[in-house]
Amino acid sequence: MRAIKSLAVAIVAASLLAACDRKVAVEAPPRSTERAPSPSQKSLIAVPIDADTTALKRALERAVPRTLWTINRRERACVPPQRVKLFGKKVKVTPPIPCTIVGRVTRGPLRLRGEGDEIVVDVPLNATIAARDIGGVLKGETATGAAMAHARVKIDVTPDWRTRGSARISYGWTKAPGIDFLGKRITFTDEADAKLKPVVRDVEREVAQEIARVNIRKQASEVWRQSFTALQLNRENPPVWVRVTPQRILYGGYRMEGQRMRLNLGLEAITETFVSDRPADPAPTPLPNMVREKPTPHFDVRVPVLADYAQLQPVVDRALLKRSARPFDLPELGSMMVKFGPSTIYGAPDGRVALGVDVSMRLASRSGEPTRGRIWMTAVPVNAAGSAEVRFTDLVINGDTDGVGGDLLVALGQSPGFAPLIANALTQNFTRDLGELQGKIKRAVDQRREGAFVIRTDIDGFEIGTIKAYGNGLYLPVRMVGGASVDYRPSK
Repeated sequence: MRAIKSLAVAIVAASLLAACDRKVAVEAPPRSTERAPSPSQKSLIAVPIDADTTALKRALERAVPRTLWTINRRERACVPPQRVKLFGKKVKVTPPIPCTIVGRVTRGPLRLRGEGDEIVVDVPLNATIAARDIGGVLKGETATGAAMAHARVKIDVTPDWRTRGSARISYGWTKAPGIDFLGKRITFTDEADAKLKPVVRDVEREVAQEIARVNIRKQASEVWRQSFTALQLNRENPPVWVRVTPQRILYGGYRMEGQRMRLNLGLEAITETFVSDRPADPAPTPLPNMVREKPTPHFDVRVPVLADYAQLQPVVDRALLKRSARPFDLPELGSMMVKFGPSTIYGAPDGRVALGVDVSMRLASRSGEPTRGRIWMTAVPVNAAGSAEVRFTDLVINGDTDGVGGDLLVALGQSPGFAPLIANALTQNFTRDLGELQGKIKRAVDQRREGAFVIRTDIDGFEIGTIKAYGNGLYLPVRMVGGASVDYRPSK
């Protein structure tokens, strides 16, 4: 048996010598025309918009008169008759004292502030009331008083973006208007209250009317239109863009922040990712009716980590060059010195990677011209769930198996040191690229301005999908999840 084996080795060796300086042609595998998909996912981006209440304040200043009411009225009994108890009975000792009451109540500048979901309009009131010709004895006494009225306003937004408001007004006297006369305190709050009641109703009506004029739809329309856009996640190596196509707009109420009313809006959008130059913006659609639902920001983007085959080719060439310094140990043949020329890498059908490399090989123990040819191999890239470590399975070596030179190419491709070398080079490159891309994207989306938007994104994590070979590169889908908000800040 040993003799037969030695004879076989000798025959192959002799055939190898006969094949020296012979170019072995091997047919290349077909190229895949299938391109990696541009993944899409639904995201919900918080887009709060601010409605300035300054216009509401100005409108209320115009609507609410400075002088709320005036009075000029003769009273028969400004001071009621005084009585004393005599012999168990009350006896009137002084008659009722008449007078003329004159005065007015004015308001000061309105102040708007927020308390949760209420707009509070503070209305300072000042009363000046005088009692004239008191019983023909005194010419008059003047009383001053102060009150603070509070209009508490709640706003509702209808599905078609109109605003409705309801106001309830309360007030209290911080200093009741009154005078001291004949040892008695005469107050005029009853008179003032009677006059203020219809004024309160008027102010409530004016507030509701002015709120209905707040144009939220205009801002919402502008935000909606400009949200049909593409945002850059990575500038280069490779360029990565996410295209945003809004589907719905959610409304989760409002809160007051200083003089501004901040509406809690959210855009539910399709987010598509592209590894390419900037994709075309999607065509805007008309502003839809809002959906009354509290938006919970959720940024969900599939980031395609795409390794271009042209970028992988020099990595493989460097690995082969380094390996060519040591002989390959081919079973049955012994040590073989191999030099490699430039490699060719591309996507083949059925999710396979094709790699071709020019080879110049000869037995280490012999001299003479080498056998030259090209090795073609195809393999399926695979990775474990959540891992960027790539390995290659289902390896197929293409060679001219009818000729000795082709057999040698196949033997070299199937040798223990060749395929693992290629797989290791590609694996290390892919892992490094993924780490770099994650860092770039985190920095890019932290906070940036795109047109009228200031975008803030928090990335909570990356989830690695399953690798696949396409015609335009090795494709590893990575899911990027977190939260995103967009402040609409148009230039003034």
